[in-house]
Amino acid sequence: MNLAALLHRAARSRPDNPALYTGTSLHTTYAQLGDRVTRLAGWMRGEMGLQPGDRVAFAMSNCVAFQEILWAAWHAGLIAVPVNAKLHVSDFAYIFENSGARVAFATPDLADDLAGVVARLATCGRLVVTETPEYAAACQADPVAMQPRASDDIAWLFYTSGTTGRPKGAMLSHRSLMACIHGYVGDVDPVAEGDHWLHAAPMSHGGGLYGLPFVAACAAQVVPASGKFDPPEMMALLARFPRTSFFAAPTMVKRLIEHPAVRDGDTSNLRTLVYGGGPMYLADAQAAYDLLGPKLAQIYGQGESPMTITVVSREELQDAGHPRFADRLASTGRAFANVEVMVADADDNPLPAGELGEVCVRGDVVMSGYWTNPEASAETLRGGWLHTGDVGVLDKYGYLSLKDRSKDMIISGGTNIYPREVEEVLLQHPAVLEVSVIGEPDPEWGENVIAFVVARAGAGADAKALDRFCVENMARFKRPKTYRFVDSLPKNNYGKVLKTALRAMLAGNSQ
Repeated sequence: MNLAALLHRAARSRPDNPALYTGTSLHTTYAQLGDRVTRLAGWMRGEMGLQPGDRVAFAMSNCVAFQEILWAAWHAGLIAVPVNAKLHVSDFAYIFENSGARVAFATPDLADDLAGVVARLATCGRLVVTETPEYAAACQADPVAMQPRASDDIAWLFYTSGTTGRPKGAMLSHRSLMACIHGYVGDVDPVAEGDHWLHAAPMSHGGGLYGLPFVAACAAQVVPASGKFDPPEMMALLARFPRTSFFAAPTMVKRLIEHPAVRDGDTSNLRTLVYGGGPMYLADAQAAYDLLGPKLAQIYGQGESPMTITVVSREELQDAGHPRFADRLASTGRAFANVEVMVADADDNPLPAGELGEVCVRGDVVMSGYWTNPEASAETLRGGWLHTGDVGVLDKYGYLSLKDRSKDMIISGGTNIYPREVEEVLLQHPAVLEVSVIGEPDPEWGENVIAFVVARAGAGADAKALDRFCVENMARFKRPKTYRFVDSLPKNNYGKVLKTALRAMLAGNSQ
C-alpha cells in the first residue's frame, strides 16, 4: 500500500475539511492539498523524469510546503529524504550524496547553503526553493495518477547519526510508517476529525511523523508562522484551535512550562502533549502534569523504530491517584501493542524483570536496514531484533526504564549527538593532540557536550579558538559547551579512552 492513499482518501471523502494551516490562516483544505500534491508529483515525474524508487531530498524549516513535498514524493512512488534543517552544510552534502537524491527542495533560509551543495553533486539535478515562482509553477503542473507501491517499498530515509560519526539512513517502508500511525492512534492517543496537530518540533523527525495519523483521520495540521518553537506563539495558536496536540522534546517541555505565557495562560484547548526523544526527569514530568493536567503522554522510539517502542499513554496518566502513577511517569512505559520489547544480555538472551541489559525491539515498525550499509544493518538487526544500543530494565509489569546508553550517545535538547562526530572535528584543529567527548547531565537540556582536550605542546590552544573552529565545521548545537584541558586522557591497556573515568572526573569536580 502506498501511504499517499491516506491523503487521496481524505481529499475524496472530506474535501472541505481543513488540512494545513500556516499560523491561524488556512492554507489548504484536503481537496486543495490533494490537488497540489498530484500536480507536484506530476512535476517530479514529468519535468524531472523521476522514476519509482528515486530519492527526493528536502532540508527545510517547518512550513506547509514540507507536507506538500512529502506527500507528492509518495504519490509519485519516490523515497522522501527529509533532512534536519539545523545540520551543518557538510552534513547536507553527505546525506544528499549518500542517498543519491535526484532533486532537492529548500526553504529560503537554507537556499544559499543548499545551492552550493547541489552544484557539487553529479546525481542531484536541481534545487527548488519554496516561496518562489518556480515552486508555485511546480505545484501547478499536470497531475499524475498515484504510483502503486508495495508495503515493503521504502518511503522515508530517516538519517540518524551513527557511532562512526557519519549519518546512517534508516530505511522506513510504507508498512513501517503505517505501523507508526497505528501505534499512535492505538496506544498514544486517538485522533478524530476536528483535532489539530501543532508542529512545534522539526518536521524532519518524530514530530513530522506524528502528522501522519492526523491525515489518516482527516484532521488538521498547524504550522507556526515562525516555523519555530515559541511558547507565546504556541499559546496564541492554542487559543485559536481546540483539541490541539503536539510533540516536544523534554527540554522543550521544560521551557514551555516555565514560560510566563504558559504558566499564566489558558491551556484548555490543549488535548495532548506527547514528549520523548530524551530522558525526562521525574520532577519535570510532575511539574508539567501539575501545570497542564492529565494531558501528557510519553513515548520512546528511535529513527530505526520511529516513535514506537514503549509508551505511557494519555489515558494511563489520567489517574494521578494510581498506586504506580509515579513509577509510570518516571518510566518510558510499556511496549506498544504492535511491537515486542526485550531486554537482552551480551549474548542476546532475554533477561528477567529487574535485570539490566540492552533494549531490543521487533515488529513491522522497525526499519528494513540502513541505506547502502549492509554491515551496520546486519549488526543492528541481528537475530531479527533491532538492537537499540540503549541499556534499560523492565519491571514486573512490563514498564521500561532507561538507565544508560551503550553507544555513548548524548541527547541535548532532544537531539542526538554522537561524541565521535565532535571528536573528529576537533582533531582537525592543529592545536589538538587528543580529545574525548562525553555528556554532562543538565536540568534544562538533558545533557551538555563536554570536551576533554589534550593540547599539542606549545600550540596555545584555548576554548574560544576551539569553539570558533567547531562553529565553522559542524552544526552549532553539536559543539561543546565546555572545554577541559588535561595533560592526558585515561586509557585501558588497549589504548582505549575510558569515558567512565572521565565521567567520574567530571562528577568529582562538580562536587
